[in-house]
Amino acid sequence: MLQKLLQNKAAIFFILLSLVALVAIRGYETQWFYDPFLAYFKNDYLNLPFPEFDSFKLFFSMTFRFVLNTFFSLLIIYFLFKDLTITKFASILYGFLFIILMLFFFVLVSYFSESNNFLLFYIRRFIIQPLFLILLIPAIYFQKKSE
Repeated sequence: MLQKLLQNKAAIFFILLSLVALVAIRGYETQWFYDPFLAYFKNDYLNLPFPEFDSFKLFFSMTFRFVLNTFFSLLIIYFLFKDLTITKFASILYGFLFIILMLFFFVLVSYFSESNNFLLFYIRRFIIQPLFLILLIPAIYFQKKSE
């Protein structure tokens, strides 16, 4: 086992580096990204109206954050499984899910009232945090194991 670890030093290094990057993105979210919903969801958001926000700034900030999370997540997936086909599939899946989630997010914020706070909270959570990574790693692992 030690021999296997020594052979995979580069993979372990890139996985750890990517994990540190994901933690940094989360840790410095208030300084690096424009998101008035960060403070909104930390308060008693069930009784508050949506905060004022700049749609374009919010869209580009959330897109940038999603792209960063996706990049580091794909690095982790690649170095864990060493399979370019799976990494390509995961990147297509990330792109598809991004489009769907961003559409839902902006439709909810623009056309619906605050009564949809829970739905907005969870859609936003999937956009700004690497939750797909947590879902994809076991799915890919079981898929490869069953082959």
